[in-house]
This record gives sequence, C-alpha cells and structure tokens, in this order.
Amino acid sequence: MDRPDFDDIFMQLAANLAKRSHCVKKQVGAVLVKDTRIISIGYNGPPEGTHNCDEEWPDTGCPRDVKGGCSLALHAEQNAILYAVKNKASVKNATLYLTLTPCLPCARMIFSMRIKKVIYLASYAAYKGIAKEEGLAFLTKFGVEVEKYKNKSNASM
Repeated sequence: MDRPDFDDIFMQLAANLAKRSHCVKKQVGAVLVKDTRIISIGYNGPPEGTHNCDEEWPDTGCPRDVKGGCSLALHAEQNAILYAVKNKASVKNATLYLTLTPCLPCARMIFSMRIKKVIYLASYAAYKGIAKEEGLAFLTKFGVEVEKYKNKSNASM
C-alpha cells in the first residue's frame, strides 16, 4: 500500500487552499498542524466583512500601502494563526506549512506564538525580487526550525 507522507498531505492542502485566495497578485496557503492533526488553515485575503480584491480591483489587485504591501489582505499564516487563537486552539509547538516563506512581520508573529517549525514551498524573497529572506533569517536566528519542503511521496502540487 502506498501511503503519502504527512508533509506531502499538509503541503498539498496548503497549495489547494492557496487557490481559494481572491488575491490578484499572489495566492498563498497555510496549514497549522500539531501532532499530525490540523488545528487551523488559512489563505491570504481580506478580513471578513470587507472586499475581495479580485472583485473590487480585478485588473490590479488592492491598492498598495506606503511600504508597497497589500493595503487590505491578511497573509495566509496570519489567517491560520488568528483563526486557531479565536477558537482557543493552542498553537504553541505547532508546525506551519506555507506555500510561500513568511515576510518579516509574519515571522515575528510566528515566533511570538511559539510555533516550533515552518515548512515552506517557495521563496518570498524571490517573489518580491529582494535579496534577503528576512522572515526565515529572523526565525532561524531565534530558534524556530525552518525547512524547505521536499516532496517525499512524489505527490503532485
């Protein structure tokens, strides 16, 4: 019997969740796991009760803030963490699967919530065209384990 590895299951779920995003610029998914159990999921998008970017700004996406980031959307990892906390699930010592490495502000949130490990699919720095992977550097510096996803079961993404 061919049984998929949990890393493959969770990353494939994160990749599928990314497809739910209404973001015009980049779709990102997140799965928060503890002891091989999913405690929360997320994808990038606006807070509940606001606008979906692809509906209000279908050609350009939401306006940029003064630093060039989304003016409306929460990041996938923010949505996953906030939903878990809102529902009183402990995220301490959890593993976070992300389709894109975290930005620096999200890395600070991940560290502050005591998430122990981040497994990622693609590079935020490469996507943004910046030289340094600031989020990963922060996490590594402060003891959060980071790992580039390796497809163990040859599951398609």
